[in-house]
Amino acid sequence: MTSRLTKHFRNHLSGEKSPYLLQHAENPVDWYPWGEKAFKKAKQENKPIFLSIGYSTCHWCHVMAHESFENEQVAELMNNFFISIKVDREERPDIDQIYMTACQMMTGSGGWPLTIIMTPDKKPFFAGTYFPKETRFGRIGLIDLIKRIKELWNNQREELLNSADQITFSLQNIDQESPGEKFTNNVLKKAYRQLSIQFDEVNGGFGSRPKFPTPHNLIFLLRYWKRTEDEKALEMVEKTLQSMRKGGIYDHIGFGFHRYSTDSIWLVPHFEKMLYDQALIAMAYTEAYQATKKEIYKKTAEEIFSYVLRDMTSSEGGFYSAEDADSEGEEGKFYVWTKDELERILEDKEVDLVVKTFNIGQNGNYLEESTGKKTGKNIFHLTIFPEMEIHDQIEIIRIKLFNERKKRIFPHKDDKILTDWNGLMIAALARGALVFNKKEYLKAAENAVKFILSNLLESNKKLLHRYKDGASEIQGYLTDYAFFIWGLIEMYEASFDIFYLKTAIEINKAQIEDFWDKKIGGFYFTSNESEELLTRQKEIYDGAIPSGNSIAMLNLLRLSYITGDHELEIKAEILNRVFSEKIKANPLAYTQFLIAIDFAIGPTYSLVISGDSEAEDTKNLIQSILNEYVPNKVFILRNMEKDNPDIDKYSNFVEFFYKLEGKATAYVCINKTCKPPTHDTNKAIEYLKSNWM
Repeated sequence: MTSRLTKHFRNHLSGEKSPYLLQHAENPVDWYPWGEKAFKKAKQENKPIFLSIGYSTCHWCHVMAHESFENEQVAELMNNFFISIKVDREERPDIDQIYMTACQMMTGSGGWPLTIIMTPDKKPFFAGTYFPKETRFGRIGLIDLIKRIKELWNNQREELLNSADQITFSLQNIDQESPGEKFTNNVLKKAYRQLSIQFDEVNGGFGSRPKFPTPHNLIFLLRYWKRTEDEKALEMVEKTLQSMRKGGIYDHIGFGFHRYSTDSIWLVPHFEKMLYDQALIAMAYTEAYQATKKEIYKKTAEEIFSYVLRDMTSSEGGFYSAEDADSEGEEGKFYVWTKDELERILEDKEVDLVVKTFNIGQNGNYLEESTGKKTGKNIFHLTIFPEMEIHDQIEIIRIKLFNERKKRIFPHKDDKILTDWNGLMIAALARGALVFNKKEYLKAAENAVKFILSNLLESNKKLLHRYKDGASEIQGYLTDYAFFIWGLIEMYEASFDIFYLKTAIEINKAQIEDFWDKKIGGFYFTSNESEELLTRQKEIYDGAIPSGNSIAMLNLLRLSYITGDHELEIKAEILNRVFSEKIKANPLAYTQFLIAIDFAIGPTYSLVISGDSEAEDTKNLIQSILNEYVPNKVFILRNMEKDNPDIDKYSNFVEFFYKLEGKATAYVCINKTCKPPTHDTNKAIEYLKSNWM
């Protein structure tokens, strides 16, 4: 045993700011952060690199760390044979994307922890995800894997290097675009049919298990329903949203959604909570409320916001990244309850109500992971929504349990602040403020915008990616720009404050300058100034988080309609064509991009309200229109209180709009053709409901 493998040993991660890297700073594995120092050492010592990618709230990352990376036998093998590098996928999604793609190419699947073994010049030749310490049940253990790789490296290195070259060549050519024709309604229909085939009629959601919320699928279906009046599309949305809200994937005591359901019935979640899930799911419930006016969707969105504002907001105004699934070494321990616990905390009548309402049993419904046996622990979930007359009683019980739960040891909170995920939350809160008329949501979003502009925006309008104990040296990625611009556009429409529109235009300009492919078109994930990796990717797949290109396309269209800048619409048209063949082949994988396509195909509405922003007739006209679900629109206020309205500086579209007969006036233009101006709210809404295909 090497003498330095002691509990006092600290590797090269101790100076990092990433919560994930710091979790591994005292491992006996001699981890390096990603950087030239590690690669130089690997070349000097002629060793392969063991690259491990994960994130701080990843359950199986914790398991692999406890089993292997904290084990001195494993550490000695790794330190003798590898140069080991740890990467936080949330800090460096550019690295993660490349090697996750390699893993999927080599194994047919992927996930975290991501395990890559590669040459000193960063070319992968082996990939996998979680490995136990010892070989079991047909899954090779890390100890045996290291010995096998060592044998191959020493005796068949030429074959490994050739394999690495071939994999690298495939990586560099996998995303070659084949620009095609622009989209028609047919691609929307194809995506709808694919979703219909995968839809779980009994439990909602798509596929079997595990089930992810994937809210952009639901938002796409809402738009498809609006376009076609196909009630089946709306039924799929409602069944899914209601099933999710009833299920254990929802935290019925403290609010917010867990990351995904491990089963098909939304009962047993993977318990971590991600900021991006809260933002996107809240957006889906908000739009569902707009479309149906059902209070359960409004209530759910508001509860998500309550969770985020209570538990995920820093004192400086930014939003934290995630909360762990584990506490005290057990997944879900913070969230589950035994019947005996409930009987100690609650009165008898309250226990009876909880047992009946939330399906609590003496044996529990949360199974032991390793044995599949019941543990006596219960995940709160609903079979039916409770009747209105007991809502107050349930809320009293919920507060009692919430206060009791606060005495438990909390899961780890990943308190780094990411620009892109904050952009999503800003967008969701701004939309919530608009739809629910909640000023506190707008204020929280304003604080987050101020935080990003103060801490994560450089003087040249270049964004940074991560804030943790001070600003980050990590340059912004496409998602940072696209998601934050989305948030700024939503902020403009929620407040009509020109500052947000001005800032969105400036950052969008920087995004085009630094990320646009001037040869073919489309946005790269990394900027022109980013570190050179094996390949420079253009991400288009809409997974747990929408792709930067998908959000960027809708941003371009909305900004074009607001400002009248046709160059932005041309950029969107190029994006349309660049990815069209890939998307046509499997539109289900690109539903956020199809939301932008739906906007582009139209009908699309430009709505200008001309009036005094503080006057009652203007406020009433705006609020009446907001009550309608019209997703494909831009909303502009020409504030007639001022002699030279600020909006005129940023839009050549609004200069001819004025108050009609001194009253608040609505101008509705459909596909760039304007209807007669009106101060009649019903007439304006009639225009907005017309011309759906």
